[in-house]
Amino acid sequence: MTVAWEQIVVDALDPVALGRWWAEALGWVVVNDDPEEFEIRPAPERLPGILFEHVTEPKATKNRVHIDLRPDDQAAEVERFLALGATKVDIGQGDVSWVVMADPEGNELCILRSRRS
Repeated sequence: MTVAWEQIVVDALDPVALGRWWAEALGWVVVNDDPEEFEIRPAPERLPGILFEHVTEPKATKNRVHIDLRPDDQAAEVERFLALGATKVDIGQGDVSWVVMADPEGNELCILRSRRS
């Protein structure tokens, strides 16, 4: 049996706005601009993607799954994400080498140090 990772699904109050934010943050492309199920991918035919699915309730607790990003320059990427509208958050991580942030709807993500560090 074979299985392929198609996408990760993120609940969103505004799938279009959140999906466009992530597309800009990651440099990905929009492959489905449906306001109920907005999808982005690294390239039109490349998987996995991220599907932003409409929900009516706001995020209430810490995510059980989140995205880790490993940039060439952690400090520059943190500043870029802040400029895009992300925020730094404390989820009890303590003194760690990564920076925990949240997207505009509060979903956590981590900006890791460069592998060269």
